[in-house]
Parts: sequence; structure tokens; C-alpha cells
Amino acid sequence: MRTTLNPVGMLTALCVGIIASTDCGRSDGDRAAASPPAPLSVRVVAATTVERAESIEAGGVVTASRTAAVSSRVAAPVMDVTVRAGDRVRAGDVLVRLDARDMAARVQQAGAATRAAEESLTAARSAQAAAAAEQKLAAAWHARISQLRDRNAATAQEFDEADARLAAASARTTAAQAIIEQASAQLAAVRANADVIGITESYTVIRAPFDGEVTERFTDPGNLASPGQPLLQLDGVGQRRVEARVDEARVAFIRAGASVTVVLDETDAAAAGAALEGTVVEVARAVAADQRAFTVKVALPANITPRTGTFARVRFQGARRRALVVPAEAVRTQGQLRSVFVVSGGVARIRLVQTADSTSDGIEIVAGLDAGEMVVVGPPADLTDGRRVTTGESTPTGARP
Repeated sequence: MRTTLNPVGMLTALCVGIIASTDCGRSDGDRAAASPPAPLSVRVVAATTVERAESIEAGGVVTASRTAAVSSRVAAPVMDVTVRAGDRVRAGDVLVRLDARDMAARVQQAGAATRAAEESLTAARSAQAAAAAEQKLAAAWHARISQLRDRNAATAQEFDEADARLAAASARTTAAQAIIEQASAQLAAVRANADVIGITESYTVIRAPFDGEVTERFTDPGNLASPGQPLLQLDGVGQRRVEARVDEARVAFIRAGASVTVVLDETDAAAAGAALEGTVVEVARAVAADQRAFTVKVALPANITPRTGTFARVRFQGARRRALVVPAEAVRTQGQLRSVFVVSGGVARIRLVQTADSTSDGIEIVAGLDAGEMVVVGPPADLTDGRRVTTGESTPTGARP
């Protein structure tokens, strides 16, 4: 008797055999690995909205509270520069010496002119004394002739001669007094000119106007110093500040005395990259016509003294608005990407998000998340997308326990 096999039955029997043989070849460890992992316990929090001020960021540079472009007030060759960039100086220290030979010659010339004027004044006073004595003698002679004429003992000619002699002596006395005044004025002018030349000579030695640090050196010996041409840049010691430009449309939110956040862009500073608390000390009222912006000066903490010229970012508080925030521990950063784990239905799903500023109430989520969604706080290293989780209770972001 011949048996006919059903093709469907033969295929079914073959599959069962393959599965049986495959299952028989597996070890107990392989069977355990094929089973789904146990749910992972995580702590979750709901993404919530809070009210926070809009952040206004402006770039600026660090400056000293006092700064000076040291320059010459006279035109003269540079003889010596005693400092270099980075040197600390005290008020009164010599910074630059100029060629003073021409000035020294002028000082000597002024001294000689002063002595000549003094001699001229002495001569004028002597002439005035002689004229006064002559006037006194002429007055006495005129009085004697007058008495004799009253007794008809002197002629009219003698009286006229005595009268003319007295008038001439009086005129010489007046002239001598005028010469004295002229000599005195000339002496005063010569002395003033000598003082000017002496002061000008002092300009050939350029000294530090205040305690500070030399930040730039623009000249060397042999160069010609001209009035107004910077020779050195000097920054005062002490507190630093940041000068930033803020658009006129946003400057209305900035007030003097307000606390702001400053981030320095300096690699060798202890505070580099860290958020510092600064204070607005001045908001310029004059708007820059070319940029339509206001200059805002922000004082840095007294214990932070970065180099002047360092770039800084200043964050001001603008208008109040609603922001979606989560704890900073919930955001995971991988290169340029930021993500969070969202838990829904007991399963954790990874979600790429776009973030903004981070404050004490959490980090702001700009895109990729909705309010009320549950995110994992401090996700474990073995948490992966699609992993089943069990959640624990947590205080919502921005809420008070």
C-alpha cells in the first residue's frame, strides 16, 4: 500500500524539526539573554512652565575703571623708555624721557632775560630816586624865590626860572615812575615766560599719572614724540568693568544698580567660562547714531581682575515671559546634541531637545518637549530607548515642596 504525503504537512514537519533542533542547541544563558530585561527604576519629574525674564545678551570688552593713553605734550626725540607692556608702575614713576637739550637752553636763555629785566628795574628805580631828589631841590628853590619875590627881592625872570625848574623836575619824576612800572611789567612777563619754559622742560620727563599696569608700548628710543601721539597705554589697578553695547529697543529694561550675569572669554583666568555677577553702574544716555545702541557699563566683582580687552558676554534681564523648564540633571549632552528621556506607558523614549539658559529653577526647553510630559531626572547609564521603567515620585520642576 502506497502512502501519499501532503506537501503542507511535510513543510510543517520540517519547520517543527528545525525549531526543535535549534532550540536544542541553545544554552540556558542564551535563553536568559533572549528574555526582555527587567524594568529599570528611575525618578521622573513633569516638565512645567515657570515665569522668568527674557535674557538679553550683549557682547563687550573688559576695561579698567581708570585708563590713560600716555602721550607727550612737546615735540622731542625719545631718549629712553623705562617700562614695557605688563610692567606695574606707581604714580610718579618715570615712564619716558625725551631729549631736553633744547629745553635746557631755553631755560638758560629765560634765566638770563630775567636777570636783565631785574637789572633794568633796579636802574629805573635809581633814576626815579634821582628824579625825586631833583624835584625836591627844585621845589625848595621855587619856594625860596617865591618868598623873595613877595618882598620884591627877586626878579620875575628868577621866579620864572624856578617855576620852570620845578615843572621839569616833576616831569622827570613822573617819567621815572612810568619807567619803573614798565620795567616791573617786563620783569613779570620775563619771569612768566621762564616759568612756562621750566614747565615745558618738565614735560620731557613723562611720569605715571596713577598706579597701574602698562598694557601697550607704542614707541622706542629714537622715535619722535609728538603732542597727542600715544606712547604708552596705562590701565589703573583695582576693579574692572565691562562696556557693552545694547540695542536701543532693549535698553529700556536695563537700570543702574541691577545685577547681571557676566561670562568672560579668557582661557587663563580663574573665572573663564564661569558666570559672574556684575552690577550695572552706568547706562549712557547718548545713543550712538551709527549703531543705534547704548553703552552700558557693568562693574565686575572686586576679586576678579581679568586682563583689559578681554571679550565678555553680559546677560541682562528683559521682559517677563513663560518658559518650559526641566531640571538640569534631566538633560543629557552628547557632543552638540542634547536629549531627555520621556516616560510614557512605562516605557522610556529618548527625545532630542533644544535648550536655552539654565537658572536655579531649571534649564529651559525651547523645542522637543511639551508641558506635562514626564522626564527622567539623572538617567542611569544603562537606560536606553524603549527600555521599560518603573517610576518614583518627584517634585515637579519649579514647584515648592
